[in-house]
Amino acid sequence: MANPPATGGKSFLQAMSTVTEEAAVQLRVVQMEGLAVLKIIKHCEEFAPALVTGQLLGLDVGSVLEVTNCFPFPIREDDEEADADGANYQLEMMRCLREVNVDNNTVGWYQSCLLGSFQTVELIETFMNYQENIRRCVCIVYDPSRSSQGVLALKALKLTDSFMDLYRNNGLTGEKLREKKLSWVDIFEEIPIKVSNSALVSAFMKELEAESPVSQCDFDRLKLSTAPFMERNLEFMIGCMDGLSSEQNKFQYYYRNLGRQQSQQQAWLQKRR
Repeated sequence: MANPPATGGKSFLQAMSTVTEEAAVQLRVVQMEGLAVLKIIKHCEEFAPALVTGQLLGLDVGSVLEVTNCFPFPIREDDEEADADGANYQLEMMRCLREVNVDNNTVGWYQSCLLGSFQTVELIETFMNYQENIRRCVCIVYDPSRSSQGVLALKALKLTDSFMDLYRNNGLTGEKLREKKLSWVDIFEEIPIKVSNSALVSAFMKELEAESPVSQCDFDRLKLSTAPFMERNLEFMIGCMDGLSSEQNKFQYYYRNLGRQQSQQQAWLQKRR
């Protein structure tokens, strides 16, 4: 058999060195497709003020993490059967996306927050679970309450390397934190977000702008938070009213039993007299 050409070995070594260099490159920016951003906003605002989560799909290319698509997680209760159903749902969704030739590489997850309260222990534990299988992952945090004030509250977060080392080595003690000079601001690192659209989408938007210029009143139709937010508030109000009604029935039942006992006590005292 003829020996393989020498260029084959060189290309393999070059490929391995390229992979090593990419592993050493730090994450600089998160590039999100406009469709993924709209899906995240729509999902979070439809269920606000309830907190929701979802999966991010895309590609990890050098110092850029591309988020091209996403899908929501179903709202479920916290038990073992629900966790198994959630895992099966994720696998089935990724299989279906792979069949239709859509990016199905997991690059992180997104979640909604209320009034900026996203720095929790559960978020750190989720990060550590993702880090076991995904080298570089991010969490996109969206705040519907702040976005309603005219600011797009969209953040890309990741854990700092120093904090992850301490967490893996069970060194989350006051002494270790003082030695590493870590505070609460050194736990999460915010990555800049860049929103991009494909050339076809950009061309389509240009055509729409040229044919029918959008006025300020037309922009009000794009607000997706008003009706769903009111609907969710009414649902929560109905639940609270049901709870209040049940508590009133319990109070009335207790009051009737108390009056019956008092009348029996008075009758017994009259009999004794």
